[in-house]
Amino acid sequence: MHHIPSSLGTERIGRLVVRLCVPTILSQLINALYTIVDRIYIGHIAVDGPLALTGIGLSFPIIMLLSAFSMLVGSGGAVHASIKLGQNKKDGANLLLNQSLGTLLLFSCILTLFFQWLKEPLLLLFGASANTLPFSLDYLGIYLWGTLFVLISMGMNPFITAQGFSKVSMLTMLLGSVINIVLDPIFIFVFGWGVKGAAYATVISQAASAVWVISFLSSKRSSLTISLSKLKPTRKVMLPVLALGISPFFMMSTESLVNIVLNSTLHRTGGDIAVGAMAILSSVMMFSLAPLQGLTQGGQPILSYNWGAGNSKRVQQAFTYILLASVSFTTIVCLVLVLSPSVVVGLFTKDEILLQTTAQAMRIYSSGFWILGIQIACQQAFIAFSQAKISFFLALLRKIILLIPLVYLLGGLLGMQGVFIAEPIADILAGLTTATLFFLNFKKILSKHSATS
Repeated sequence: MHHIPSSLGTERIGRLVVRLCVPTILSQLINALYTIVDRIYIGHIAVDGPLALTGIGLSFPIIMLLSAFSMLVGSGGAVHASIKLGQNKKDGANLLLNQSLGTLLLFSCILTLFFQWLKEPLLLLFGASANTLPFSLDYLGIYLWGTLFVLISMGMNPFITAQGFSKVSMLTMLLGSVINIVLDPIFIFVFGWGVKGAAYATVISQAASAVWVISFLSSKRSSLTISLSKLKPTRKVMLPVLALGISPFFMMSTESLVNIVLNSTLHRTGGDIAVGAMAILSSVMMFSLAPLQGLTQGGQPILSYNWGAGNSKRVQQAFTYILLASVSFTTIVCLVLVLSPSVVVGLFTKDEILLQTTAQAMRIYSSGFWILGIQIACQQAFIAFSQAKISFFLALLRKIILLIPLVYLLGGLLGMQGVFIAEPIADILAGLTTATLFFLNFKKILSKHSATS
């Protein structure tokens, strides 16, 4: 089974980037569809649509946190596994796979119990009102029982990508998403289960994805295989994984913290409508960022493998491709969202007040989106080169150091508008800082590894 990694070191870079990135882009898009399809259907529930939409928006930080834990293990473990395969150390890569799975099983037990116990006080803290809390509780109470499936499908899928099987990892997402899209309208409208129906559909579809991932990683096709005797996590194997995974973990969990700050500030300055607008904005942002994450994640095995093998020319070529594609994409999306926001918002709601409020907000909110191409491409590259410290700082910078203080400051000065203006300012400042740090360090990182290998 050694043909997999070698193509990472020999195939023409342009072809390789397309072959690995297109499936990961599609799988990220499909993954984002989960949440979005739920929201589109729920937004169209006859009487309670806008309130139900806001209620689900409020449970989003907890859902994000669960995804963040899967990233903590999955992205750190898969990068280390790619580097090990680049160095021809298959046993080490196998150990990484198994202990990562063991860690995810442990996490899922703890997280399910913790959030089931604390969901109500947390939702109230996030800005739920008496009108929206019942919807949030209905959705989240069911969703949390599927935590195990979320962690396995999202946390183990990168190990399939790390071996070069990006089509298989795309099918993981596709399978779940198709089941979700089919079950959603049946459960919500035909059975009349409303918000609960959306949650049941999501849990069933996540379970299907998890079964698919496990069965592939237990099959002959996978060069890394699951064995029950190796699941027990050890410090030696897992600490480097968690150290590298901490940056994507923080990116996602700070996303969740930011969501809380935004929702509670908006609830104070603009009531349920403003929180509803944010639920739509965060869905659109998530969907727009998905291809970008797919592109940079798909490129990660190419960067990690060739860096592990000391081939700096291929690393440079691959990074140039990924950067140009990222920036072109974010610029186009930025133009669409700024120039025709109401078309996009109209998918989620027919409620006139909500539609107008959200379209106005979107013009402002998404105006810094163009720079995220540079930010994410450079940040992911730092992760691919195992630069845990820098990538961790950058993950903190955009959201915690810049955005949260700006939300409080501008929200206090300008009310609801100020909250939306904070986003592009933080994006642009973070993007410029990331790009500067990257180009100052890039040569140094490359030469370090070429010399040692």
